[in-house]
Amino acid sequence: MAELSKKYALLIVDLINDFDFPRGDLLAANTTDICSSVVKLKKFCKQQQIPVIYVNDHYGLWKADLNTVMGHAVNDRSEPIIQQIKPEPDDYFLIKPKHSGFYGTALNTLLRQLDVDSVIITGVAGNICVFFTANDAYMREYSIYVPRDAIASETEKDNHYALEMMQTVLSADTRKVDEFIDEYGQNTFR
Repeated sequence: MAELSKKYALLIVDLINDFDFPRGDLLAANTTDICSSVVKLKKFCKQQQIPVIYVNDHYGLWKADLNTVMGHAVNDRSEPIIQQIKPEPDDYFLIKPKHSGFYGTALNTLLRQLDVDSVIITGVAGNICVFFTANDAYMREYSIYVPRDAIASETEKDNHYALEMMQTVLSADTRKVDEFIDEYGQNTFR
């Protein structure tokens, strides 16, 4: 449920991605399908002054920053995706060494400084990095919203299972982006 009493941040996990791994073509295809939802949600969050935080794999580039990661990730398969969802100058960008956006990063510190108590988690892969990020958010007592049309896994089965686990075990709200936007907008004018 989108509540105005909650202070949200939008997390975009691993969407700056080269998709250059076994079955990466499957994940890229499924990621293409969610791009419009992620873009719509990001635009809405920016209009509502909800911070946007990219948390991204650094691909073993330990001196990485946004430009280094983008330079590494762009290829024929990934470029159409990256062009739609790349960070803007006022977005936050953190690199992560492992699956969770919280592990070995400053994400928790940043969320606390922004006075955030609720995270919206989007990205890939739903059954790996999104799931582990949601799990760590749950353990840190954040409210969790994972829109089912804004995460992708290599297969629909994997994605469905991850969403089911996040909903039942982590108490995540998994409604679609439009439902969140509609409810948040209605709450704005009450």
